[in-house]
Amino acid sequence: MSGWDWFAMSISTVLLWALFITVAVLLFRTLNRAPETLNRTPEHTHTPAAPSPEQLLAQRFARGEIDEEEYRRRLAVLRADGPSLTKQ
Repeated sequence: MSGWDWFAMSISTVLLWALFITVAVLLFRTLNRAPETLNRTPEHTHTPAAPSPEQLLAQRFARGEIDEEEYRRRLAVLRADGPSLTKQ
């Protein structure tokens, strides 16, 4: 064997051991992970709350679908107490 063969064999042995150690560390970290962290959903996936009825009414008024009189009348109905909404 020449000098370059010994050099190549030394480098390949060091790289092989580095590969073994890396695989062992990654396997150890994966197996010791808590079960609840494996199945957690990301925090940023929640859906925003639906707009309130008053917000929907304000959007319709802003788009020009209803006039001011109808907006005020419907807003008063929304803000009134629940039992007084039924007609008898």
